Amino acid sequence: MMASMAQPMAVVLAGGDGMRLRPLTERWLGRHVPKQYCTFAGTRSMLDHTLDRAARLCEPSRILTVVGRHHRDVLRGRAPRATDGTFVEQPANLDTAPGVLLGLVHAMHRDPDATLVILPSDHFVYPEWRFVANVQAAIQAAERLGNRILLLGAAPTDIEDEYGWIVPSDDLGRQPAHRVFAVESFVEKPAPAEAARLCERGALWNTLVLVARARTLWELACERLPGLTPFFSVLQAAIGTRREARVLDEVYETMPRVNFSSELLERASDRIAVQSLDGVMWNDWGQPARIVESLLAIGRQPAFSLRLLQDELEACAEGVSRQRDSQRDGRSRDFRPRAAAGAGAAREAAVS
Repeated sequence: MMASMAQPMAVVLAGGDGMRLRPLTERWLGRHVPKQYCTFAGTRSMLDHTLDRAARLCEPSRILTVVGRHHRDVLRGRAPRATDGTFVEQPANLDTAPGVLLGLVHAMHRDPDATLVILPSDHFVYPEWRFVANVQAAIQAAERLGNRILLLGAAPTDIEDEYGWIVPSDDLGRQPAHRVFAVESFVEKPAPAEAARLCERGALWNTLVLVARARTLWELACERLPGLTPFFSVLQAAIGTRREARVLDEVYETMPRVNFSSELLERASDRIAVQSLDGVMWNDWGQPARIVESLLAIGRQPAFSLRLLQDELEACAEGVSRQRDSQRDGRSRDFRPRAAAGAGAAREAAVS
């Protein structure tokens, strides 16, 4: 671990509601539980996994987790751990940008000069130690780049039309074993034929794992999100005072919904760099089939019965068949998705 003065701060995003998995969690658990609080295999929830990764990057005192106030019932059933850090409640889920900025202003209140790592809590990564090594390399690169935000991109393993894609451009220099590129553009949820072309061009999936100096991220947000950052300027002035809880509620009552990717990242590609995840399996577990696919790839079975997914898996298979039919004229017949990065190494240890 880095020396104390050089440690980053980690902001874990856990305020989402996981609505795409609601049919599964309701059948499995008898009620809807956002996916970050679910234990899909082993003994740790997705949030626990993410907090454990954060604890490998910095001390618990430098970990902030943004959760929803309406998640209190779920969190009460979770045993607190010494490495958890601080939980910050948002009164409402207003999409991803408010969640990022809420964590950002709290981080700046503690250490305005910190390098910040943004970690979504609802992603599958494997192996975890190698993911952490990639993030540590990204921290070094972000400190070197200074005024850029650095995103981690995952090498595509399929023609995925539900992810955001990053098109890299100029090489900005090599960290040990890691290359960093400028960003030409972002493409959000492309049509299948376009996703195939992006894959062939070497585009990466946008993981939304982000590293940046806190001041750099705040300055960019002020430039590109002028309708949102004034709310957080007001809140920032109230953090640590008796007014904080009241001001938090007041700003969230009138704050707009803003998506971080579409409203900031896509409009600021000239200020963003991307580093490809090396030797790491990554997946956004937004669909039940992705959960099963990822776990089977590392020799594990999901905690829920596969019978719960019969309808979803049949629909997925039909959709894949239709998608392939529609792509025949849109891409070369000899195209094959690249194998999952690190698939062989993924069996080195079990998900626990």
